[in-house]
Amino acid sequence: MATPLIEADAVVIGAGPVGLFQVFQLGLLEVQAHVIDALPYAGGQCIELYADKPIYDIPAIPLTTGRGLTESLLQQIAPFGAQMHFGQQVASVRRLDDGRIHLTTTTGKQFRTKALFVAAGVGAFVARSLQLEGIAAFERTQLHYRTPKLNTLAKQHVVIHGGGDAALECALEVLAPGNTHRPASVTLLHRRDVLVAEADTLARIQALRANGTLRFVAAQITGFEASDGTLTALQILDAEGQTRALPADQLLVFLGVSPKMGPIADWGLAMERKQVEVNTENFGTNIPGIFAVGDINNYPGKKKLILCGFHEATLAAYGAMPFIFPEKKVMLQYTTTSPRLHALLGVQTPQKNA
Repeated sequence: MATPLIEADAVVIGAGPVGLFQVFQLGLLEVQAHVIDALPYAGGQCIELYADKPIYDIPAIPLTTGRGLTESLLQQIAPFGAQMHFGQQVASVRRLDDGRIHLTTTTGKQFRTKALFVAAGVGAFVARSLQLEGIAAFERTQLHYRTPKLNTLAKQHVVIHGGGDAALECALEVLAPGNTHRPASVTLLHRRDVLVAEADTLARIQALRANGTLRFVAAQITGFEASDGTLTALQILDAEGQTRALPADQLLVFLGVSPKMGPIADWGLAMERKQVEVNTENFGTNIPGIFAVGDINNYPGKKKLILCGFHEATLAAYGAMPFIFPEKKVMLQYTTTSPRLHALLGVQTPQKNA
């Protein structure tokens, strides 16, 4: 069955801080956006590279973190009901004869939008693959780079490979009390006995290790065993230099992510050194209806700062209105005084002093 075509006023590629703020600025102009991101969650580079590191240069916020900033932006855009499409990249982009933009993603979704905003940062973040000869043959059946449906893990020997937030959160999800699809065993495998995550996550993992629910092994994968084309075990080398077999029916790998430009370079956009050239009036590209904001773009004087991306997203939203609502006259309004904006945000209009 063919995937239904999604009609949209605006599509934003990238759910990092600038992409999320783009959604906010469009929302103030009564434009609902669809957001596409390669990661399975919002936050982009902020979450992947410095989720818990301090950020000091967001206007009026003396101190936050990548995680805190993402959570605040998600709260800010909540009134606008943006539809999120995670775990996929935009594979192709073409401009139609009627001026709209047609998109196809790597999962087969198709969009037809009046305006496209590329907020892809330094590129799409994709999972780092396990570098082990022959292991790729089991991808999507027994080798996964994201948590699969829990029912596929029932009564299986599950090995979760990684020592960061994503690996630990996966272990907690698989071993959650409410999960009725219990694996035969769950092993957390990391090259050393040092895990990096939030304190609460680490405490919960330690509790599972202490009661024997979660097994932890500090070792490196050196090979694998298979029978009749089915993965059965991993060959691991532990800290004592001993090689042994670790039963593995399902291998879930969380080794971090790396940014890749991907197919953006093939969309016909004018680019310079892997960045999209834009004008500074509305951050439009050489293709009408396509705008680029944040670290993905380039122009004279460009500074790769989040606050600069927020400025770019604001002008891009206004610049896109002739494509989205050509019949509508757009007036600049202020959230401090506009009843219309208060209604959109779901807040009460302040009463004037008598």
